[in-house]
Amino acid sequence: MTQIKKLLIIGFVWPEPNSSAAGGRMMQLISIFKENGFEITFASPALDSDFMVDLAEFGVDKKSIELNNSSFDDFIINLNPDVILFDRFMIEEQFGWRVSENCPGAIRLLDTEDLHCLRTARQKAFKENRTFQLTDLLSEEVAKREIASILRCDLSFIISEFEMNLLKEIFKIDLSLLHYLPFLVDEMTEKDLQKLPSFEERKNFVFIGNFLHEPNWNTVQHLKDTIWPLIKKQFPEAVLEVYGAYPSQKVLQLHQPKNGFFIMGRAVEANEIVKNARVVLAPIRFGAGLKGKLLEAMQCGTPSVTTTIGAEAMFANLPWNGFITDDMEEFTRHAIALYQDENLWKQSQQNGIAIVNECYQISKYSTALIEEITSLLNDSESHRLHNFMGSLLQHHTLKSTKYMAKWIEAKNKN
Repeated sequence: MTQIKKLLIIGFVWPEPNSSAAGGRMMQLISIFKENGFEITFASPALDSDFMVDLAEFGVDKKSIELNNSSFDDFIINLNPDVILFDRFMIEEQFGWRVSENCPGAIRLLDTEDLHCLRTARQKAFKENRTFQLTDLLSEEVAKREIASILRCDLSFIISEFEMNLLKEIFKIDLSLLHYLPFLVDEMTEKDLQKLPSFEERKNFVFIGNFLHEPNWNTVQHLKDTIWPLIKKQFPEAVLEVYGAYPSQKVLQLHQPKNGFFIMGRAVEANEIVKNARVVLAPIRFGAGLKGKLLEAMQCGTPSVTTTIGAEAMFANLPWNGFITDDMEEFTRHAIALYQDENLWKQSQQNGIAIVNECYQISKYSTALIEEITSLLNDSESHRLHNFMGSLLQHHTLKSTKYMAKWIEAKNKN
């Protein structure tokens, strides 16, 4: 009889799949591990939120943990997991040394979500009003921290093929430490398409995104200040509904019903909102990873207009689910054409379904993921032997981070 393996996920936050693509991705990972017989504990130092998922419903044990507190050592020793999954590099920085010290045999996985250093460097270039260069990454402090975290782990999940290539070519990371894992969804069939609202049944443009994520706030600003005036000039009846979790006061202040620009707040059922919209607008100017909102649009049969950064690494050179352009005049024309031309809209919808089925099918990736983790479980010693830089960083980081954490813990006690 196969022994049940224990997985500990250390989360940056508690999963909120209805608030962000990151929350949805975490639940996808949990689903794969559960289906493959893992016993899962999800621990996080984050405070509970009103919109977090009930992990117990998915057969996952929930555990609150503290930063810079040796109580975690007792917790992980008692749990004795076979595999640990760090949710983003910041969590590996905080807890990785404790894992290595108290549970050295456990496989260490890192879900990068997206490359934070890429997003940060692009945002910096944008704010400095200059073109982003890949060499910008080499001087980025976040890059040094994030790459060190990737090297310390046995395997890192990378969501974008663009980022896979970047890690290989710019940072010279050995591919044995990286595993390409995009968003994972079920296949879409013609039957699924028939259940979706038709062109005539849909109305309005829509944008949706968590406002704790800076690229989303910037996108809404750009829509309000630049694109929406162009659309309204040519299409006066147009209405845009902006949805997103955690809107700040500066977001709410953009609400302008007289101009057809509506800030709607949190979407209780994001899928229903997108299914009933006719076109998704996503003029994203900086960011990284894959854009969950654009995959969701495809699943909902809703064409989209986005930028090259918005669509980056999302469509494997298949025809896009609408249009991709960085020219705002073109963006406007395409948005209006998609909204008004039923044949163009239907063709774009079909393009989106083809992308979903080609690039994101869960059956295509889940087996390979479990096979690679099983291989690590069977021979982690050999794998680590070939990752000298990782063991070197593990040695030095464990010492420096350990004593910093112990100093903070002692300071907190006093």
